[in-house]
Parts: sequence; structure tokens; C-alpha cells
Amino acid sequence: MQVIVFEDQKVSRFMPLVGLKPVYALHSGAMSLLDRFVSAASGRVNLTWHLRSHIAPWFGEVHSGATVNALLEEDLLLLNGRLVCDERVIGLASADDLQPGHAVVQDGDLVACRLRAADLPDGGTPLPELIDGRALAESMECSGGSGFVLLENLWDPVAMHPGLLQRDRALFPLGRHEGEIHPSAVLVNPEAISICRGATVMAGAVLDATDGYIHIGEGAVVEPQAVLMQNVVLAPGARAKIGAKIYSNVFVGGASKAGGEIEDSIIEPYANKQHDGFLGHSYISSWCNLGAATNTSDLKNNYSKVSLVVGGRQMQTGLQFLGLLIGEHSKCAIGSLFNTGTVVGTSANIFGAGMPTKHVPSFSWGNGHPSFEPCRIDNALETARRVMERRRIAMSPAYEAMFRKAAELEPLSAATL
Repeated sequence: MQVIVFEDQKVSRFMPLVGLKPVYALHSGAMSLLDRFVSAASGRVNLTWHLRSHIAPWFGEVHSGATVNALLEEDLLLLNGRLVCDERVIGLASADDLQPGHAVVQDGDLVACRLRAADLPDGGTPLPELIDGRALAESMECSGGSGFVLLENLWDPVAMHPGLLQRDRALFPLGRHEGEIHPSAVLVNPEAISICRGATVMAGAVLDATDGYIHIGEGAVVEPQAVLMQNVVLAPGARAKIGAKIYSNVFVGGASKAGGEIEDSIIEPYANKQHDGFLGHSYISSWCNLGAATNTSDLKNNYSKVSLVVGGRQMQTGLQFLGLLIGEHSKCAIGSLFNTGTVVGTSANIFGAGMPTKHVPSFSWGNGHPSFEPCRIDNALETARRVMERRRIAMSPAYEAMFRKAAELEPLSAATL
């Protein structure tokens, strides 16, 4: 039986954060959804992957040896890529409880199903761009699911982040301090702190795990006088900059730099937020750079619930705290200000006086006053190439093709949300 983690028809809800990656590459807590699948399945289930065709070649490069958009067997078990994978999810794939022709559906979402390859649209050759889970479930015998956690909306990675980060506490060797710790650094409640081999905690840094835990990954650096507290994870190679104030549920991805004041936020790998300025309840995608003194609002002055403008329409999040959601390769100038619940697309270049509008289109530049200007794709691509080269990563032809295709597709995806 081949187990396939799939992208379904709701992927468009997560634009622009998934313009250059599959939905299961989104982060929440201390890792991506993909990492949760791989970790839970290790040694038990061989996972294969379905995703949009223009992303597949690059994904195959990054995950060498993975089976991508290919059918290997007639007997298939599909797992929704929006799932926050846990033991129960992998149990569906590792046991024979789910019989052929049966599906598990929760609140209208296809969680998992087992079927023959011939029962997929066009016999699965090729696999559909997105799998319509609802339509597929209608052709099967369904049982109601409960307790499964799936991402449903663009803001869910931020909303779920504190709970997942707390759950991920069990993943870390808390109490083990194997890195280089300067004698003047202060560790408060060291039993709830882990510092991996090769990590460095420099002079005057304060790691206060009185209320929560702190994990410093292999090769990560905490610079002088940085303060970390209340559930902070620095992934391998991440860096907390000098004087940083990082607290209250923060994940900093590998090779990213984090400075200033940060709370309840997710910073994907290879992103820069290294200067002073406030970042709260936000999602910063890979290859983004926030200029010095950039500030985000994550609470409205009247304390009401935050709304987003996505795909040209206003959406109520039900959240009181929500800051900036920004797609990959976007940049903002020094002194940039972002309103509560601002959505910035892929490869946007934001500059100019005042706050930009709450929706910044992909592949645009300016601040929206009076309007954004479209950028030339060749110029955007050259900037992205330079940014990646600074981190010693060469842009492959597959990445370039994906980038160009995203520039064609994302406005259409947003318009049809």
C-alpha cells in the first residue's frame, strides 16, 4: 500500500504563504507539518508526496530520493497534507483499519481515505493538480472523524503556534547543556533549557525558562545581552542578535536572524529580522528581510477581533492578536510600519512613507498609496538569486521555473479564493 500526503482544494486559502512551497511545508510550533509527518512515520510508514506540479521539481531536489507525484502501487492510502500529524494519523496509515473504499471525514474535510489508483480522476495519470477531497469522499463509504487537527485558514499557523510549541516541549533534551556558555550568561530554571553541542551562548545573555522552556539548536548562537524566555526555539544555525528580546512562543528557523522584540511569531528558515523593532503574532516566510526599525501592530486600538483582506475580500479571523503574514522573498525598507492583520504576498518590495495597505499583492513594489506597481519578473528573480547566493545557496533551474510560474498563478489564485 502506497501512502500519499496530498494537497487538496483548500490550498488557495493559504496563499500567499504557499506560493513557493506545499501546504505541508508551513510551520507551526517547533517544526513544519512535513517534519511532523516524517517524524511520526519514521521506521513505520514510507511516505510519498503529492503537490502542485510547478513546485514538484524543486521539492524533489530538496527532498532527494522522495517519491513525488508518482503512483507506485494500485492500493493507495491518502493523508491530507493540512493535517497536524500525530500518532493517530500515522495509525491510519500503518494499520489495516481503513479498508479499501472507505474514508474518514471531519467537518467536511477528507482526513484520509483508501482507494485504488484507478478510482482517482483519470486513473491518477497524471495525478490531479489538487485533489478534491470532498468530491472523492462522496464516492466512498465515510466515517466521521473527530479530534484531528487540520489547518483551515491562512492565520491558523499563528493561531495554533502557542499550543503546538508547548506540545513540542517533549521533543527536546531539556536540562542538557552541551554548547559553549559564557560564564557571565544567566540560565534561569536550567532544567527547562537545552543547549545543543556546537551552540554558543555569549556574554551577558539571559535564558529565562521560568514560565516555559528554551531550546538552542546545534550551531545556533545567542549573542551578548539577548534575552530569551517563555517558550523559544532556535533551530540549528539560527541566531538571536545582540540585545534581542525574544519571548512568549517564538520559533526561529535554521539560518535565520532574530533581533529586536519578538513575541508569538514564526520565522521560517533563511529569513532576516535582525534589527530593533517589534514583531508580534506574525508569520515570516523564508528569504524575507525586514528593514531596521520595522514594527508590526498585532492588537487593534479598540481591542476588537482582527480581520484580513485576502483575495479582495475581508475575512474575520476571530483573533484578538494577529500581526503580519508575509510570503517568501518579500522585503520592506527601514522604518516600515504594518497595520494589524496585514497580508504581504510573494516577492513584494515595500517602501515609502506611512503604513502600506493591509493587502500587499505579490510581485509588486511601493506602499499602495495610491497603488502598488507590478515588478518585472526578471528583476524580482535576480534579487531572489542574490539573496540566496548570500546564504551560499544557488538558485536551480527548477527553483527559477517555480518562481516564474508563481508570478503567473498567484494573482489568479488570489482572485479565485
